[in-house]
Amino acid sequence: MKNYFRDSGLVFSVIALLIVSVAMLIFSYTASLKAFCIFAPLLVLAAGFTAAKLISVTQKNFQYFARIDEEIEQLERLSLYDIPLSVTIVDNMNKIVWFNNEFSRCFEEEAVYGSSIEVITKLSFDKLIGKEGYEIKYKNCYYRVYATVPQEKDAKEVYMIYFQDITKLRILEIEKRMSQPVVMLFVIDSYEEMFGGNTESETANVTVQIDKLLEDFVNGTSGILKKHSKDRFWAVVEEKHIRALIEEKVRILDQVREIQVNDRMSVTLSIGIGRTAKTIAESEAYAKQALDMALGRGGDQAAIKTDNGFEFYGGVSMGVERHTKVKTRIIANSLIEAIEGADDVYIMGHRNSDLDSIGSAVGLAAAIKRLGKDAYAVIDKNTTLSIQLYEYLNEKDKSGIFTTPTQAIENFKENSLLIIVDTHNPQIVDVPELLEDAKKLVIIDHHRKMVNYIDTSMIFHHEPYASSASEMVTELLQYFGDAGKISSFHAEALLAGITLDTKNFTLRTGVRTFEAAAFLRKLGADTVNVKTLFASSISSYKQKTEIVSSAWIYKNCAIAATDKTTEEMRVVAAQAADELLGVADVSASFVLSKTGSDEISISGRSLGAVNVQLIAETLGGGGHQTMAGAQFKGLSQDEVTEKLKAAIDKYYSDLNT
Repeated sequence: MKNYFRDSGLVFSVIALLIVSVAMLIFSYTASLKAFCIFAPLLVLAAGFTAAKLISVTQKNFQYFARIDEEIEQLERLSLYDIPLSVTIVDNMNKIVWFNNEFSRCFEEEAVYGSSIEVITKLSFDKLIGKEGYEIKYKNCYYRVYATVPQEKDAKEVYMIYFQDITKLRILEIEKRMSQPVVMLFVIDSYEEMFGGNTESETANVTVQIDKLLEDFVNGTSGILKKHSKDRFWAVVEEKHIRALIEEKVRILDQVREIQVNDRMSVTLSIGIGRTAKTIAESEAYAKQALDMALGRGGDQAAIKTDNGFEFYGGVSMGVERHTKVKTRIIANSLIEAIEGADDVYIMGHRNSDLDSIGSAVGLAAAIKRLGKDAYAVIDKNTTLSIQLYEYLNEKDKSGIFTTPTQAIENFKENSLLIIVDTHNPQIVDVPELLEDAKKLVIIDHHRKMVNYIDTSMIFHHEPYASSASEMVTELLQYFGDAGKISSFHAEALLAGITLDTKNFTLRTGVRTFEAAAFLRKLGADTVNVKTLFASSISSYKQKTEIVSSAWIYKNCAIAATDKTTEEMRVVAAQAADELLGVADVSASFVLSKTGSDEISISGRSLGAVNVQLIAETLGGGGHQTMAGAQFKGLSQDEVTEKLKAAIDKYYSDLNT
């Protein structure tokens, strides 16, 4: 470098001398001819010497820079070979044409000239181009891959690809994610009902077994467990243990079910788990939401809340009926206050209303009218499945208790109260416009809680242990005082709803169900009149027998299908599904029917041994443990049948794992 600076200084000196010589030559020429003749030869000689020196120095500089460039190029090649970063060059066919030492070390088996780079990346070359790169996994290592493309137009069609090893970073991320704290909430289902009649020693014996089971579960992790109250527990464990719990299908639910109270009743747990939360407080909030969902779906299950939604495990046993009516009394008092604070009340059920939907709406509307408020049951007689009940009440009731959806929408006020019965799913309410307009909202439902439930209500009376919405309304009426003493035909509507959902008092029937029926009978409900509401025409009876006769058995499930489309088909399909439960060795029944030009519906029924709700949810539907359904559009009957069989397979597979 010293030579460089010295030669550079010499160049500048020569240039300066040359400039001075030219100046003097010009000056002497202008001064006098004699002076010019004296200085001209000397100046020409000096200029020539200067030019020769300039050419010599320039040549040396060119030689120096050429040598430096060559050394730099050699260093670049050597550094590219030995750089601690995997580098390869591929041609326009994605074939490897060159690679460095690190690439050969990391991808020893694939570091072969002429092999495709996609063997390593599993991606097309286009996805690798860009500043962000693309993350891949090769064997047990993680890499971020970058590809560079020459910008020159005349560049050869070769491309350089870099592989940045980010394995340690990913391992740290995985370890952090696996150590993320997760809050778990445990609740013993129906504690008061289960231990209410036991002695202290009997209760202590069972609760000690439960405590020991939960302690053993948490001791197998790095978490902690705290008993919040006699029936509630709170735990914090790491994410990795939650994953192990899920892989075992939450086996603790089966283990706790082996604990029995007085050798007659199995203990069940409801578990709420909050995952993927950023903080413990957020995880606890997730866990509370999950626990509410687990309890709302009948208990005996684990619900996991993440930032993507809910997951459910368990839910294979029937819920335990609650004997206490404290909650019902509190709800009744709150409901009366809401009614008194409204201008008028509108009550509606679900789309294609049945006896339970109409019965609960009419029974509640009749009681509200006796409180001195205008109340209307919103019924679409063109879509209802219980036209007999509608016509029967329309003939008996002269107070104008029914209103059409159109009239309800027109007359609904800002201070009107909307009560939704027999559903909490916003997608299947009979009049969605009323739900959108309602500022005051009450929900009364017995179906197991769905993820997309209506969460804007001022009162959410949800009791999955109840047989029907009509039973829940009947219990509320008992706390309405004299207003609850409705007429006999309104009581018959409520009794018809209970009869429908209990299959003539055989399914989901508890002590409170018979108490509700007794109360309605005391109000004058005639069981013979109720029976006539279930009468069907001769044509629908024939359709039902045809469906039943076409059924076949698949894994203890009776499956039948019909391609007939009639106005009565929804009712007929449900009746056929009920009828198939009387066949020997049939635990559940499913009837496929066409309910539109391109829609196929599934009606599922069981006696409790099979949870048809879980099967229906796999198909995108829902319902109750013993009664559920699903709808499909744009599929053939054979395709829907295959989906149903796959859902049944999954249900039994989940039970056996």
